[in-house]
Amino acid sequence: MDGITIELTLFLTATFAGAFVAGLSGFAFGLVAASLWLYVLTPLQSASLIVGFGLLVQGYSVWKLRSALDWRRLWPFMIGAVVGVPVGVSLLTSADPKSVRIAVGAILVVYSLYAFFRPKLKVATIVPPAADMTIGFVNGLLGGLTGLAGIIVTIWCNLCGLPKDVQRATFQPVAVVVFATAALFLGAKGALTFETAKLFALGLPFLFAGTWLGLKLFGRIDEAMFRKIVLALLFVSGVALLF
Repeated sequence: MDGITIELTLFLTATFAGAFVAGLSGFAFGLVAASLWLYVLTPLQSASLIVGFGLLVQGYSVWKLRSALDWRRLWPFMIGAVVGVPVGVSLLTSADPKSVRIAVGAILVVYSLYAFFRPKLKVATIVPPAADMTIGFVNGLLGGLTGLAGIIVTIWCNLCGLPKDVQRATFQPVAVVVFATAALFLGAKGALTFETAKLFALGLPFLFAGTWLGLKLFGRIDEAMFRKIVLALLFVSGVALLF
């Protein structure tokens, strides 16, 4: 993508849109951006950029929410994620990507519809660390396999009925760990190229602009609206994965 082309415009627009959605909801950067990126980028370029940009988006958002971080809540998720990411990356060579995509998409659609139409139920927010560690492991495995760094923990936080600031202060730091671990493995595999690095540099201003705008709007929405936005994004993400 040399010069100002339609492909470059599409890439930058998708980068801004993904960052805006991630700034507003705390997740779904990769799903939004890659839905357009894959028309103009290779799958490897797309995966590498999701990891690189996702790490910056989530890291910036976590910094903005740093006062809400609770490390006692976070450590089981993080340990599970660090163990799960290498497992997911190793499965990249043996798993059928289409089957994984369809399975994850179906789960997201079913869960989002169920959660949207049922009465809001709050399950216990105090659970054994082993349960959170298991959620973190599954989240890391899926992140290493698909690039969806925070979907499972997002669903878990939604099920627990946590306040929106607490939700984001839980699933976003876990996503940072997943992205950072995946970046190490991708780098070790030689997945980073000069062309990918150039796209990364070009997309940075659009990434930060979208993230800033999304975070601004996040501060203006209430708990009920945040829950609806999260469930709507989970549903759209699931549908996108099915086709």
